[in-house]
Amino acid sequence: MNLRKRKIDAVIIVIMIVIAGFILYKIGYVPKIEESDIPDIQFIKDDKNRTLTVESVTKQVLWMEDIEIEGTCDKSNLGRYVEEGDQITDCIGTINIWYKPTETRLYTYKFALIPKFPSSIIPGNMRDVSPLDEGVHFNKIANIREWWYFTVVFSEDSELPGWVATIGFCHMAWGDLRGTFKPDVLVVTLHSPDGKEYGGMINKQRKEILGILGPPTLEANSPGVDLKYEDSWAKGEAPSWHVHAEDKNIDQENEIIIDLDYFAHASPLWIHSSRPIDMGNGNIANYIFMGCDVTGTVKLDGLEFKVKGTGHHEHSWSLGIVKFAFKGWDWVHISLDNGWNIYYSKYYRTRQILSTKTTKINPFAALVITTDQGEKITKLENIDITIKNSDRLFLLLKMPSEIGIIAKPSITQILLKTYEIKLDIDITAENTYEKTWKFPTYVGMKVGMINVTGTIKWSDDEGIHEIDLNGIGTTWNMRRF
Repeated sequence: MNLRKRKIDAVIIVIMIVIAGFILYKIGYVPKIEESDIPDIQFIKDDKNRTLTVESVTKQVLWMEDIEIEGTCDKSNLGRYVEEGDQITDCIGTINIWYKPTETRLYTYKFALIPKFPSSIIPGNMRDVSPLDEGVHFNKIANIREWWYFTVVFSEDSELPGWVATIGFCHMAWGDLRGTFKPDVLVVTLHSPDGKEYGGMINKQRKEILGILGPPTLEANSPGVDLKYEDSWAKGEAPSWHVHAEDKNIDQENEIIIDLDYFAHASPLWIHSSRPIDMGNGNIANYIFMGCDVTGTVKLDGLEFKVKGTGHHEHSWSLGIVKFAFKGWDWVHISLDNGWNIYYSKYYRTRQILSTKTTKINPFAALVITTDQGEKITKLENIDITIKNSDRLFLLLKMPSEIGIIAKPSITQILLKTYEIKLDIDITAENTYEKTWKFPTYVGMKVGMINVTGTIKWSDDEGIHEIDLNGIGTTWNMRRF
C-alpha cells in the first residue's frame, strides 16, 4: 500500500512541475529556446540579376549544416560560413530559406519565372553522329584537311575563374601554309580575364610521305576521337572525351599541362555537310557539341589548379580545294551568364582587305543558341554581320577585333518567325594569341578570349520578352591573303 501511495505522489509531483513550467513559460520566466537560437540573417533581393545577397548575420551559421535553401537557384558560390556579401544566384520561382536546427522557415522570396525560349524543329539526321563520324577522315584521298578542337570557359567557382582554354588538333592540307612543309598544327592556349596568356600555336613537319608512308606528326584513328600529337592527345566517344595537352615548344617560357574531361548532355548538331541525308559521308562537314560539362586540372609552372566549366567540342573536315574558295573564317563559342550557350561561325569568300563590313547575305554563316546545354536548339538563319573594328594583320589584311551580329529567323523558318526573335550582340576580342605565317604563306590566325554583350527579344502568348545577355567565350579567326 505504501508503494502505491509513493507512485501516486510521484505522478502528482511530475504533473505539478509540468504545470508550473508551462505557467512560467507563458508569463516569460522561461525563454523560448527556438527563438533565441534562430539567427538574424538579412538578405537583399535583386530581381533584375536574380540574386539574394547576405546583408548581415548576427551569429556564426554554417550554410550546408544549418541553412536549407529550397527552390531553383545556384548555391555553388557559397562558402562554409554565412558571411556578409554571400550570394545565392540564378534564382527562379519561389525560394524558401529554412533554419534547420529549429525547422523554422526564415524567408520566402519569389522571382519571376524565366520565359521559355522557342526552339527549332531539327530533323533527326541533323543530330545523328556515329563513332565513325567522330574518327579520322583525312586518311581518305578526297579528305585531306581535318580539325578537332575543344574549348572551355572556366566557371567562377573554379580555381581559374573566368579563364578560357582552346585545344586544337589540326591536319592541314598541303598548300594551306604555302612555302612550308610543316602542315600539322597543334593549338594549346590559356587566357585570363586580366590579360595573362599561356601557350600558343605550333606547326610541325609531317613525317609521312604523300600522307601514306611513314609515321605522321598528328596521328588519328577510328572509331571515336583518337588523336595523338607528340605528347598531347585526345580520346573518347560521345558523350565523353579526355583531352591531354602539353608542348614545351609552344610556350618556351612556361610549363603547361592540361587534363580535361568533357561530357556532352545532348546530341551534337551538324552545322554543314555536303551530303543532305547521311551527313557523316560528306566530303565537307562539321558538327558541334554545345554546353559540355568540363572538369579537370591545369598545371602552370608546377602549380596545379582544379578547374571546371562549360565547353564546346567541334570537328570538321573538307577537301583541299576548299582553300581556293574561302579566304578566312570566324569561329566563336560563347558561354552566357544565364547558362545559355551560343555557337557562331562565318566563312569568307573574299579577302578581308580594306572594308570592315560584310554582306547582309551570309550563306556560309551559322548561329545556334541552346538554353539547356544542347537538348533544345534554336538556329537563326537570317544573320547580319558587321565587323566594327579590326586590327591590321599584315599587308592589307584585317583581323576582326569587334563584331556585331543581328540574327533572326529566315523566311523559310515559318514557325520561328511567328515569335519575332531578334538577337543583337557585340563580340569583342579581349585577350588573344596571334600567329602569322608571312612570305610566301600570308596566313594569320587569332585564338583567345572574347567578351559578349547584347540582348535577345521574342514574343509569345505571354507577351514580349527581352533578356540582357552577358558572357565570355572563345574565338578562332583565320585570314588568308
